[in-house]
Amino acid sequence: MRTVYVNGEYLPENEAKVSIFDRGFLMADGVYEVTSVLGGKLIDFDGHAVRLERSLSELDMPAPISKDDLLEVHRELVRLNGIDEGLIYLQITRGAPDDRDFVFPDPEKVTPTVVLFTQNKPGLAANPQAAKGIKVISIEDIRWGRRDIKTVQLLYPSMGKMMAKKAGCDDAWMVEEGKVTEGTSNNAYIVKGGKIITRHLSNDILHGITRAAVLRFAREAQMEVEERSFTIEEAQSADEAFITSASTFVMPVVEIDGVTLGDGTPGKVAPRLREIYLDESLKAAM
Repeated sequence: MRTVYVNGEYLPENEAKVSIFDRGFLMADGVYEVTSVLGGKLIDFDGHAVRLERSLSELDMPAPISKDDLLEVHRELVRLNGIDEGLIYLQITRGAPDDRDFVFPDPEKVTPTVVLFTQNKPGLAANPQAAKGIKVISIEDIRWGRRDIKTVQLLYPSMGKMMAKKAGCDDAWMVEEGKVTEGTSNNAYIVKGGKIITRHLSNDILHGITRAAVLRFAREAQMEVEERSFTIEEAQSADEAFITSASTFVMPVVEIDGVTLGDGTPGKVAPRLREIYLDESLKAAM
């Protein structure tokens, strides 16, 4: 049984409770982060902490825990649950007022809810799917307009993953006004003529922590990067495609809407970026 963290307490998971009036439950009024763990250490923790602070600020939500204390909670959960490879999920909501109301509660009267739990995933780094790649479908992007805030509003991404599953594929790329925004829980990329192409940062996509690290490593490796929008048709004619996220790192894409990329196997760029990302991230792990 896992040990989880709820509002300052470490508890067995079956004893953890959150109020039925919590605004995360009633209004999806909350934000989250997922940090990967490799070799018992945290990957890109600083980046996740900075993005968490930004998400809270964008929603006018007070930060209920300091970065240093949050780091200690992450480390303690890794220790208590014996995690070598896996994930730590963090969620902060606006808290639980006395009753349901659309209006934000007075922050001086309601304390935000803080929840963390681990997911043990042995073999996370050596995921065999990375050697063969994944298949994606395209779906219309009908989410709200502030995708740069990492909120817990995940119903449509969940529906997108189910659409992909029903189509016999692994994931979905969302499309708005003819251009790919991102995957259901990841950033999307194509490779053409050796150039890595991914959508530019804006309110339209999540500012991925893994995305930032991968693009930095790519530039350091003298790879050309272009941040711009691209269509599904352009992706289908690309040399390669891939996604990045905290749970998949760099994952090749070998099929888009039934069209096979190249010979149907991962190319050279994505596997190399995955190798670089894992090597460099482990060196800087906390």
